[in-house]
Amino acid sequence: MAIASKIESFIESASWIRKMFEEGERLRKIHGADNVYDFTLGNPDVEPPAEFVAGLRELADHPVPGMHRYMSNAGYAESREAVAEVLSEASGLKVKGSHVIMTCGASGALNVALKTILNPGDEVIILAPYFVEYKFYIDNHNGVPKVAWTDPQTFQLDIPAIEATIGEKTRAIIINTPNNPTGAVYPAAGLEALGKMLRRKENEIGRKIYVISDEPYSRLTYDGVVAPNIFRYVENSIIVNSHSKDLALPGERIGYLAANPSMAHVALFMEGAVFANRTLGFVNASALMQRLVAKLQKVRVDIALYQEKRDILYQSLTEIGFRMARPAGAFYLFPHSPLEDDIEFVRMAQRHRILVVPGAGFGAPGYFRIAYCVDKGMIERSLPAWRALAKEAGVRKE
Repeated sequence: MAIASKIESFIESASWIRKMFEEGERLRKIHGADNVYDFTLGNPDVEPPAEFVAGLRELADHPVPGMHRYMSNAGYAESREAVAEVLSEASGLKVKGSHVIMTCGASGALNVALKTILNPGDEVIILAPYFVEYKFYIDNHNGVPKVAWTDPQTFQLDIPAIEATIGEKTRAIIINTPNNPTGAVYPAAGLEALGKMLRRKENEIGRKIYVISDEPYSRLTYDGVVAPNIFRYVENSIIVNSHSKDLALPGERIGYLAANPSMAHVALFMEGAVFANRTLGFVNASALMQRLVAKLQKVRVDIALYQEKRDILYQSLTEIGFRMARPAGAFYLFPHSPLEDDIEFVRMAQRHRILVVPGAGFGAPGYFRIAYCVDKGMIERSLPAWRALAKEAGVRKE
């Protein structure tokens, strides 16, 4: 066998987006790019804000001496302090630069957090529907994933379901708000209920349970909705974040990890996390990106562009008869599949040159994901194909 059997099985189980990408390439060669409607990838189609471009030009024209040398393993102090400032404002707590590590995106931060807290066999609860990579990240650090469902209609936290999944080996819960793939934003009341339940369960089982809040979409919310800061509600909480979405910088892999300053032994946790960041091989986020995002913590892309696309698709598809929760954040729709077999529905959609990802790819059979961070013109061109698909699938407006 050329590679480890476990990795081979993981490749197969995580292959849906890759398969859809390959199918898109095939269809584009046959029908032309303008006649294929690819909603598979959560890859922002907007450009970074003007402030980013200006900052990049400034550093290129006036480089800071030593700006490409090694740095502290936690990152530049100015970058960590800038992150800490916005987290302090959002949480009402005194977050310091010493509570922050600049990382290679949210994925790097999540792996650092898991490496820091997990012993072999520790369990990590993930909430379905979930980002498929969570299971692999947990496995990276000898943990065991356990799945609890959110509400299947609204995708909000189901506190009794989470509580029922907690056991003596539970070490952490990963939440993702605003959520990929559903666009759900967990309100303050839900996070507060989660925190109260966890304090009670920690006393029952006699061990700390961390909440790792994965927040790359935290500043992409609509209709006046604000994603609450987890530090306000859960003492043993860790934020992992990325600027891939709010600054449209997915290729730069720049993000951070931040620990709740109220966490017991927070200094020891941070020491462990800095060590894990180094020994996992991430070492440091890009020096150039750290300097740039330090000045952009209160800047974001124009979310009105995403909201317009959400509104076009949500209104059009629900008028046709597709059923879905209205997303309050991120840039995804997660409708119910009109066929019991969501994979069969996705194959049917391909016949109409519509590319989406089955809910099975997110641990949620019976749904499918639409990423609307795509060209508005493509969305508008796709609407006749959606109507034809709905007719073939027997979709009826209720």
